[in-house]
Amino acid sequence: MSAEPNHVSHLPLEGMTAIWRGVTNDHVETLNLHFENESWTVNSQISGLDIQYVLRFTATWQLQQMLLFRDLEEPDLWLANDGRGKWGEVNGAQIRDIGGCTDLDVRGSSFSRVMAIRKLAIDVGSSSIVDSVVIDPETLGVTRSRLTYTRLAAQLWKVQRDDDHDDHEVEVDTFGLPLDIPGHFTRVT
Repeated sequence: MSAEPNHVSHLPLEGMTAIWRGVTNDHVETLNLHFENESWTVNSQISGLDIQYVLRFTATWQLQQMLLFRDLEEPDLWLANDGRGKWGEVNGAQIRDIGGCTDLDVRGSSFSRVMAIRKLAIDVGSSSIVDSVVIDPETLGVTRSRLTYTRLAAQLWKVQRDDDHDDHEVEVDTFGLPLDIPGHFTRVT
């Protein structure tokens, strides 16, 4: 059986908005996606954490940049990926500890926890390992985690982690965006 290359629908070029509410806390994530200049931009506000993050992807969903804002007009953290697995800060300093990571997980975000699903075209019952940069918005700590994504059904995935985040199952919509992450987040719109 071959992998399903189009296991997710194309995102609407005019963009879309999704909102998640924390199950055990008062966090609300409001995410806006839009396509411009041959790339995708994700702009997310998380109330309760009082942060905003911006992700920039290529048209094929390869992560290029991440900016995290807390209480300043300028980003508190700005990371860039050169497309070959090298990560650096805005000042050009390379961060070797996260070399080879292809995705990113902002703690407290429902979207970034599973954003790799959009580009994983694997069969039901198959797994794929993704090395991810993990951002702690409170401390601005940058670490790495290995996530194993297993496709349980057409729109149901299991995510196993090698860090201190819980493993979880997640149902996604036709675009590969999370609907609910049981015990963590519920999709409002």
